[in-house]
Amino acid sequence: MAKYDETSIKILEGLEAVRKRPGMYIGSTDKRGMHHLVWEIVDNSIDEVINGYGNHIKVIINKDGSVTVADNGRGVPTGMHESGKSAIEVIYTILHAGGKFTEDGYKVSGGLHGVGASVVNALSKYMQVVSYRDGKIWMIEFENGGKVKTPLKVIGKSNKTGTIVKFLPDSEIFKNCNFSFTTIAERMQETAFLQNGLTIEVIDEADQKAEKYHYENGLTSFVEYMNEDKETLHKVINFTNTKEKIEVAIALQYTNTYNESILSFVNNVKTVDGGSHEVGFKTGITKAFNDYAKNNNLFKGKDTSLDGADVREGLTAVISLKIPEELLQFEGQTKGKLGTPIARSVTESITYESIKFFLEENKEVALTILDKAMKSKVAREAARKAREEARNGKNKSKIEKNLSGKLAPAQSKNPKINELFLVEGNSAGGSAKGGRDRKFQAILPLRGKVINGEKASLDELLKNEEINTIIHTVGAGVGQSFDASESNYDKVIIMTDADVDGAHIQVLLLTFFYRYMRGLIEEGKLYLAMPPLYKLDYGKKRFYAYTDEELAEIKNNNPGKCTIQRYKGLGEMNPEQLWETTMNPDTRSLIRININDASLAEKRVSVLMGDKVEPRKDWINENVEFTMEDDYRV
Repeated sequence: MAKYDETSIKILEGLEAVRKRPGMYIGSTDKRGMHHLVWEIVDNSIDEVINGYGNHIKVIINKDGSVTVADNGRGVPTGMHESGKSAIEVIYTILHAGGKFTEDGYKVSGGLHGVGASVVNALSKYMQVVSYRDGKIWMIEFENGGKVKTPLKVIGKSNKTGTIVKFLPDSEIFKNCNFSFTTIAERMQETAFLQNGLTIEVIDEADQKAEKYHYENGLTSFVEYMNEDKETLHKVINFTNTKEKIEVAIALQYTNTYNESILSFVNNVKTVDGGSHEVGFKTGITKAFNDYAKNNNLFKGKDTSLDGADVREGLTAVISLKIPEELLQFEGQTKGKLGTPIARSVTESITYESIKFFLEENKEVALTILDKAMKSKVAREAARKAREEARNGKNKSKIEKNLSGKLAPAQSKNPKINELFLVEGNSAGGSAKGGRDRKFQAILPLRGKVINGEKASLDELLKNEEINTIIHTVGAGVGQSFDASESNYDKVIIMTDADVDGAHIQVLLLTFFYRYMRGLIEEGKLYLAMPPLYKLDYGKKRFYAYTDEELAEIKNNNPGKCTIQRYKGLGEMNPEQLWETTMNPDTRSLIRININDASLAEKRVSVLMGDKVEPRKDWINENVEFTMEDDYRV
């Protein structure tokens, strides 16, 4: 056993800690984490804009794989710091150092923790910072995770102000990753939406692409952008007010759909996990509509109020708060959830007062939205009643009879360990039933392609036999009545063939789950199975390859004669092979479905699965490379 005493305790100082545990600071070291480096540097430029300094940001993906972020803010301070180093060196090499911890530097900031710039430097092979300030152009260079390569020096004179940061991520930390123009452009467009009058340019020098974003009424444009592929019920409603030093800006619009889409931001930082401001908004808008309905005698019979989910059906809203430093509380370093308690009451009050005033001044729109909300209430209660009947009442035997002919249930009744495989076709279903672990794995074969949940109403979906079977198998309701905590399974796994038809079925199922069982995704319970593409036999030795790259690697590492089988479908695998490669928890790989960007997910589903052909065609032509290659020769 290795010795464990005082000599075993190691203190990681400064940027060394970041390089040792990068995931603690940027979430991951995959493509998402690498792009997070860009967001950290851009956030610093945004903080300048929010505080009234600068109105232009340029992001360049350079040919060598590095990224340059330039702004026309005040420029990074270059004077000597009390630590004995220049201020610019302190900012880019020392954790929790920056101008955002005093009221003098920034009144409002998203970069509260002061680790952004130094973390990017720590995870970069090379970084150059140029500061235009005090009539001079200053430059400092770093290498290998923040070590000074070129000390701070003056390289010219200029009356301009601003900062230019160029960095190259360390390939030893971020492997096989390239910056995505589309990912950066979409994030920068979102940023421009949130800051009226800001111009952001995104340039890809290698592929010679460029985009420029500028909005004078950003939140309204944001909502219009999100809803441009949907049927809307009225013009965008927007309002802004300030209370308790917190500025609240909100834009919203109802669509003729069944889903809500609420995005929230604080100091231009996306709060993907919501927080106190989202709670306040939801409470305020629900109270405003209920009060309006009561005051105008719109409730009938036993109806006395609308549920929050009813009021938010079909709602698209963007919430943007500006909170001063002394009040700002994020939960976690990634700043995904707002914790500021007072933000709830402030947002609720402003939302309630603004919506109440709008409804009183716009009776026709008010009645249109309330009619939709009341229909939602009726549908939700009918769905709840149907679910209760399905479990206990007259429809139970009919549903159980339908399931008994399809579902191969798990022996266990424990929803915390059970898995449901949705399998394409009876042939693959037969292999899956033969190869599974009956104790906790259930198999539900699907016949053909399911109905498109983006184009169909909930009534149409419920009439579809395959969808109806899935709903009752999962057992947690559907639509607004869906509750992921009531799911009969801890994992719902989509297992289809590795071909075009299989991919199409995946997309149709993902669309249905996103629209009508989103809680499965939000709770991390929805997965895609990863069956192998190839089987390689070298006599008694057998390998499975899941990608073309893995196939090439196996062949390179195992020279000699072999036979290669390209699996065109799950049914080509016998039960033992399917268990070994795709279903055994000890050896399989699964892709967990999650929603990293709510606005982007909403836009993608609307464009790719909606009624309009041209937006879908344009997106596919721009983002998909078509090839007929399928090279699995020896």
